[in-house]
Amino acid sequence: MSGNETPNTPGLSETELRGMKVDELREKAKEEGVGGTSSMKKEELVEAVSQAYREGQDGSADQSGAGGGEAGLPGDRGPDGGQLRTGEQTSKSLKYSQEITSLDDDPERQGRSLATTSHEVIRRWAEERNAVPATVEGTEHGDHLGVLRFDFGGNSENLRHVSWDEWFDTFDARTLNFLYQEERKDGNQSNFFRLESPDREDA
Repeated sequence: MSGNETPNTPGLSETELRGMKVDELREKAKEEGVGGTSSMKKEELVEAVSQAYREGQDGSADQSGAGGGEAGLPGDRGPDGGQLRTGEQTSKSLKYSQEITSLDDDPERQGRSLATTSHEVIRRWAEERNAVPATVEGTEHGDHLGVLRFDFGGNSENLRHVSWDEWFDTFDARTLNFLYQEERKDGNQSNFFRLESPDREDA
């Protein structure tokens, strides 16, 4: 191992990382699944990329940490098999959305409003957008997570990253539906999503 390679990270040189521009480091961080990079300084980015690379190489990633966990892996459709949850407060948006229950279902057209409770569908949608499961700090209820969100890597300092297990536990406990789009009408990727409860107006 050459002297400038990071410990336990064969092939990844911190010297090389430090030679990269901040924008390039942020892009590298996104490739490694690191969220919240927009507020990081260069040295923080170098450390974050090194750590993410180590975890990816040796499989020692903390599966209970942010974005970790077994929930949402292929085959996990959730307790309702991906089917929508309805009730007195079911919105018109949900009624007019196309129901997606598994990774095998495709949108009928670009810009179509979609809805699901399938863990595997939600996790894949988020990971395709480098989004990390999160909760809004200060909205927790005792030991329970507060408002559920995704961190797309923007300046969202009030978001706290959580594991997929925690995120989906809360999602199911509140009987939420996931309304979203895969693409906008112009064919570009869409980050639109909304969480909605059939039993009350707010989620």
